[in-house]
Amino acid sequence: MQVIDFRFRPNTPETLAGIQNSKMFKGLCQHIDFSKMKPQSVEEVVADLDRFEVVRAVITGRDCETTYGAKSNNDSVIDWVRRFPGKFFGFMGLDPHKGMKAVAELKAAVSDLGMHGAAVDPYLAQLYANDAKYYPLYAKCCELDVPIVFTTGPATLVPGAIIDHVAPRYIDFVARDFPELKIVISHGGYPWVNEAIIVAQRNKNVYIELSEYEFSPLAEAYVQAANTMIADKILYASAHPFVDFRQALKTYETLPFKPEVRRKIMYDNAAGLLGIAGAQAAADGGGDARRDMVAAIVREVLARIPA
Repeated sequence: MQVIDFRFRPNTPETLAGIQNSKMFKGLCQHIDFSKMKPQSVEEVVADLDRFEVVRAVITGRDCETTYGAKSNNDSVIDWVRRFPGKFFGFMGLDPHKGMKAVAELKAAVSDLGMHGAAVDPYLAQLYANDAKYYPLYAKCCELDVPIVFTTGPATLVPGAIIDHVAPRYIDFVARDFPELKIVISHGGYPWVNEAIIVAQRNKNVYIELSEYEFSPLAEAYVQAANTMIADKILYASAHPFVDFRQALKTYETLPFKPEVRRKIMYDNAAGLLGIAGAQAAADGGGDARRDMVAAIVREVLARIPA
């Protein structure tokens, strides 16, 4: 089965060093023993993705310069997209404190540099998702017709981070104020599991990816919701290199999704959101359907042949 990974970052030496030494994630890296992730060249990373049938990967940039003094990593995302446009979809990391400068950066990134969306980190910006500082960015995403990823989750050991800033209930305000805005809640909105599910269920324009929290307490509700309520709203994501994408793929093999739901999660939902719908049906699902039809015809013909 072909796969689209909606949260991925190549584990190049520069990327791993940047994460391990960052003010924001140094504590988390020590907590999860991030040093076990080995560096690769981006060419090696792409070859591995191909080997595991990950046909597209979304790379989200990050800009929290105002609050944490960290230089944005958008240049590396732009470079990877430029080098491998058939593999990577780049989402521009935006700092809402930069006002119209951030709006101009987003417009140039999408119009001129081949980027496909935007990404914000409310806990790093230290602003709720429905703060007015974000609204010019949301409006520009609507104008450009590109999705936006909200990085949520517990922000474990991130200094100065307030977990309430990423509660899905504030994203619900955004979804209602901007019904044309295509929204992805990352990391399942964890620990607000049921809240995230309902925000996705009640808003046509909201999706969820569950990376890193598929086996956390209460996470079984995500699977139940996928199988019963929001099959079209959940996206597969690995959060590589925090979670090795190979391990993430194995995780999703064990989760008890219905077969038709699994196909949607692993490819179809993301393909539709990214504007590449139909490719999976032709390459995979459509092929399966044709093979089943041919097999049925052959069985019928053989049954009519006298013994």
